[in-house]
Amino acid sequence: MNGTQVLTEAAGRISGLAEQLKNISPQQLNAHLGGHPNAIAWQLWHTGREIDIQVVEMTGGTEVWESVGFAEKTGLGAKGTELGLGHSPEDAWAIHGEDPRVFVEYAQAAAQVLVDYIATLHDDDLDAIVDDRWDPPVSRGTRLVSIIEDATIHLGQALFILGAIAD
Repeated sequence: MNGTQVLTEAAGRISGLAEQLKNISPQQLNAHLGGHPNAIAWQLWHTGREIDIQVVEMTGGTEVWESVGFAEKTGLGAKGTELGLGHSPEDAWAIHGEDPRVFVEYAQAAAQVLVDYIATLHDDDLDAIVDDRWDPPVSRGTRLVSIIEDATIHLGQALFILGAIAD
C-alpha cells in the first residue's frame, strides 16, 4: 500500500462509524452525558463540519453543508455553519436536532467528499504545504491524518455516549 491508499482506507471507515448511530432516538441524539455540553448531535455535526470545512480549504470546492442543504435539514440554520472548535458550553448545547439520520447523513456525506478528494491525490501530493499559519507549516498529508483522527475521535465519543446512556 502507498500513502494515499492508507489514507483512503482510514477515511473510508468514517462512514461506517457514523452508520452505527442512524437508528438512535431523538432523545439519544440530544443526550448530554453527565451534563457535558457535547451531545451525540454535536459529535456528529462537528465530525461533518471539521471534514467539510478543511477539505474545502484544500480543494476550493463548496461545502456539502451548503450544497446539500444540511443547515435546513438539521434545523440548525446559521448556528450550524461554524466548526465547533472553541464552542462555549452554551454554543454546544444549541447543537441539537430531531432526526438522527440527518446528522448521520451529513457526517457520511462529508466523509465521502474526503474519500473522493484523497482518490485524486498521488503520494507526491502529500508533502505540499496547505496551511502556513502553523509552525511548522502543515502538509496535505498531515492535514488529512488530522481530519481522519478528529472524525474518528468524535464518532467514538458519540458511540461511548450511546453506550453509557443505554438502558
